[in-house]
Amino acid sequence: MSEQSLTYESVLELIREGTAAFQREMQEYRLERQRSAAEFDREMKRSAAEFDRRMKETDKKIGKLTDSIGMMVENMVGSKKLIKQFQEKYGYIIESHSRNKTFGDRQPDDMKGEIDLFLENGEIAILIEVKTTLRKQGVRECMHVLRKFRRFSDTRGDKRRFIGAVAGASIKGDGVVEFAHKNGIYVIVQTGDAVEIIPTPEGFQARQW
Repeated sequence: MSEQSLTYESVLELIREGTAAFQREMQEYRLERQRSAAEFDREMKRSAAEFDRRMKETDKKIGKLTDSIGMMVENMVGSKKLIKQFQEKYGYIIESHSRNKTFGDRQPDDMKGEIDLFLENGEIAILIEVKTTLRKQGVRECMHVLRKFRRFSDTRGDKRRFIGAVAGASIKGDGVVEFAHKNGIYVIVQTGDAVEIIPTPEGFQARQW
């Protein structure tokens, strides 16, 4: 359209067309935003539902694991076979025991924790870390708890000797027993109601903490 052919009416028509085009684009933009928001909302709901499902599955697994460890501890002390073996094989006279012993609740992190099974008398205490499947990491965790308990006990004036043991229904990985014995840790295995402290190698010395 040449400048000579422009009229007032044609200019208004151009403005109306431009305005209509702009309105259409804005409407499409709003619809797209609405679709995106709706899709985002659906995705968030799907994610929340999936997270909730996985958390429930995890809770069930943790519950089963806790029950399994609890049964192992109960079998070890309930039958008194473990206590008898520590006495007959290594001369430890166990006067009392406790399960899930927590310590240092109000202390710094390096002086608080939980012990699965605690055997003791007036001179010595045996701290036992219990796992359904024993790996080298379980041995490391046992030593970590022993260090914490030693620090905590020093603040309470408890000068007894502390030694460590790890227990499992099964052992996974090469060299787990050797690794434990090398670090002065006893190893206990359980199959059904049978509890056995694995014989220590010649020259073994229980590490004292």
